[in-house]
Amino acid sequence: MAKTELEAKVDAVTSEINFLRTLYAAELSQVHDSVTNTSVVLTMDNNRDLNLEGIIQDVKAQLELCAQRSKMEAEYKELQKTAEGHGDSIKNSKAEIAELNRRIQRLKAEIENLKKQVGRSCASSDLGL
Repeated sequence: MAKTELEAKVDAVTSEINFLRTLYAAELSQVHDSVTNTSVVLTMDNNRDLNLEGIIQDVKAQLELCAQRSKMEAEYKELQKTAEGHGDSIKNSKAEIAELNRRIQRLKAEIENLKKQVGRSCASSDLGL
């Protein structure tokens, strides 16, 4: 992978981590507020059967979703960089076209001056004959 792709992935993962930290802090604060004045009645369930398959599938799905989101963010950033590069190319091309148009105008003016000079030379040589 190119360095820019890796940097984009690092940025995406860092953004994801910061988002999750913020979300965790908000949820923790919310849970803390709700638990503060709550009384709890516990009942004991001696059922020791855990659905590990379901838990594993849930975790896998969450990880796949996170990976997919990171990949999409990296692709989006790469597309943005490509678009910026194309924008710069267009600016350069426009500047080059403008310069060429200025040259064309100067050359046209020069041609007109030369035509006038040739016309005057022909007129003066016709008079001299």
